[in-house]
Amino acid sequence: MSKEGFAVNSKGNVWFKISGVSGILTPLIAFTLISLATAHSPQFSWTENALSDLGVQQGVTAVLFNSGLIVSGLLTLIFTFDLFMFLRGKISGEIGAFILALDALALTAIGVFPENVKPLHLYASVAFFVLFPTSLFFIGTALLQMSQTNLGLFTFSAAVVAALVWVIPYGGGVAVPETLAALSASTWSIVLGFRLLKEASHSSK
Repeated sequence: MSKEGFAVNSKGNVWFKISGVSGILTPLIAFTLISLATAHSPQFSWTENALSDLGVQQGVTAVLFNSGLIVSGLLTLIFTFDLFMFLRGKISGEIGAFILALDALALTAIGVFPENVKPLHLYASVAFFVLFPTSLFFIGTALLQMSQTNLGLFTFSAAVVAALVWVIPYGGGVAVPETLAALSASTWSIVLGFRLLKEASHSSK
């Protein structure tokens, strides 16, 4: 269990497992489908395009890309449910989990409203890349308050990386900073996913 000693009943234990698995699967599904989408789009350029350009191409490319974002957003939403429980009692943690849930909805919206649906797609995209590091600053604060020092510092680091990638010039497109920010989010999601699984494992003993 966490150092705060949260009690987790059998039902909560199951949800911790589901939440943890969701956090681990989300980036794997997202990057697999995005990679497949880029493989079906030879004209796609990492330096001249945005990832969302894949979502408006004809054929399987758009289906792969948009479905990947929708599924990933829904899995992230599941992930936030027990992350909220894990951080319950810390106001900053609850705020961070709520913002992360909004971020998950924004990710889903990017897939539901592709690039040619203006201005909804733009709003969803900006919200996703702004809300993620914002949520992590709150969550990192809560983790430090819970004496989860390493996890808290790691969370802050992921937030900083996700924010700073946007200040470096990459060319005419934004696919590279989008991918780097997503990698930061993915790494954090996997680590926290395993942390929730560990919480569930300890609570069952």
